[in-house]
Amino acid sequence: MTSPVHRAFVLACTLALASPLYAQDAPGDPMAAMSPEQQAMMVAWEKASTPGPEHARLAEQFVGRWNARQTVWMTPDAPPATATARATTTAEFGGRQVRMAYSGEIMGAQLEGVGHTGYDNVRGEYTAVWMDNMSTSTSTMSGRYDAASRTYTFRGQWPDPMDAGSMLQVRETLRIVDADHHVMDMYETHAGEERHTMRIEFSRAE
Repeated sequence: MTSPVHRAFVLACTLALASPLYAQDAPGDPMAAMSPEQQAMMVAWEKASTPGPEHARLAEQFVGRWNARQTVWMTPDAPPATATARATTTAEFGGRQVRMAYSGEIMGAQLEGVGHTGYDNVRGEYTAVWMDNMSTSTSTMSGRYDAASRTYTFRGQWPDPMDAGSMLQVRETLRIVDADHHVMDMYETHAGEERHTMRIEFSRAE
């Protein structure tokens, strides 16, 4: 697997071949001066990097300011802890990602987090990254969107702080209620049993 730095270097070299300076020696279509391999690389990179309808959907559904009601179940038999929160979501990188800045609390402790959600044209999957001030890890998930239920389903794993070296299997659903409301539900698998651990209900702020 190539690293992001290597991919960026290859892309930069390919774009340089198609630059106006290079075209001075090859008037007309810059692609004509490239080898078939270089042409194929240009086409592949353009397809991989161009935002599409999946990216537009993310922006349409999530960009804005949101009020949130957060419910957390620490254990299945304990009453949930509830709190309010705020979130601001913006489109970034030419619409290729949406970034959510989240501010709330858990069990009386202040929570500040940032998440990025995008769509990977090459993998054909949605991707999600999350980090916050209550952990030193970065969670990553991937998933798909079901148009019939208007629900994103992401799956991933992250380190279990109660069992060093093991990973928790995680499932997240993100259901679009309407243009001004969506609901996130988080599930973790413990000892082979999936538990509902968090729900966040988002309402668009005025």
